[in-house]
Amino acid sequence: MSTPPAPLDDVAKAIIEQLQRDGRQSYASIGKQVGLSEAAVRQRVQKLIDAGIMQIVAVTDPMQLGFARQAMVGVIATGPLEPVADALAALDEVDYVVVTAGRYDLLAEIVCESDDHLLRLISTHIRSIPGVQTTETFMYLDLRKQSYSWGVR
Repeated sequence: MSTPPAPLDDVAKAIIEQLQRDGRQSYASIGKQVGLSEAAVRQRVQKLIDAGIMQIVAVTDPMQLGFARQAMVGVIATGPLEPVADALAALDEVDYVVVTAGRYDLLAEIVCESDDHLLRLISTHIRSIPGVQTTETFMYLDLRKQSYSWGVR
């Protein structure tokens, strides 16, 4: 069982909300919004990153970067799910893996250069992972929304 995260104070939540709006804004700008110095914001952001609470990354559209196929793969597994999830997560083409309740035990989002690449990945790598019983692939046709601004509680 995982340990619940430590509660965030209002300043940490405000910093996160500012970065969700614009991850490129300066620490000085954030400091003005939340009432801290630039150095204090820098230190707070680093603590949030070190604690695994947030990441600051560039979000891209894989299709615009030459990746022709993006898909979600539903996996039904036998036995413990953690080793299967870890094996999926170790694949370079997988950008996230979640353990789920419902029809599938795991969902993995994958990004591939071509349909042939997708076929090789599923046939050769994913289906050969010990514990993978069946897979179902949902190919993305159009990305209509991708948001990371859900706020904090």
